[in-house]
Amino acid sequence: MVLLTILRKIKQKEKEMRLLMLGLDNAGKTTIVKRFKGDDINKISPTLGFNIDTVQYDEYQLVFWDVGGQQTLRSYWRNYYEETDGLVWVVDSSDTRRLKDCKKELDKLLFEEKLAGASLLILANKQDLESSLSLEEISEILELDKIKKRHWKIVACSAVTGDGLLDGIEWVVSDIANRIYSEN
Repeated sequence: MVLLTILRKIKQKEKEMRLLMLGLDNAGKTTIVKRFKGDDINKISPTLGFNIDTVQYDEYQLVFWDVGGQQTLRSYWRNYYEETDGLVWVVDSSDTRRLKDCKKELDKLLFEEKLAGASLLILANKQDLESSLSLEEISEILELDKIKKRHWKIVACSAVTGDGLLDGIEWVVSDIANRIYSEN
């Protein structure tokens, strides 16, 4: 309890939020971070390991931990859970054959003790593609209605066009701020 109070005070001073970007490979995690930063998104290669990017957003410093989603890397995800304020789960809305794998990996994350207090933002990416499933269809496949003990939201977005990204980031920042930076 004392450690949590100290950490909360340090975070209040720095106004820093750690956002862990996870999802299956090719979901668009790196493209989303680059789009949000205003970087060029035309040449993006698979993340083999992780990238850390910091973005100033309102009065907060957002630290994005973008971790590769290849199956061989998923066992290493646990190395990045520490001090995560927000978990951003990116879904390729057009990859219908891997949505069951996506659900399985998300379910594992929801049981991780180190992520228990993190806000969960699900970004249903690639909504600009005709083959993309709707938010309702993705929510049903991922069984999001069963998530009861966590703040979460699903947002439709496109990393290519930028649509929906700001809505998602605004929600996760607001949710974290209300939880961590509110006066107790």
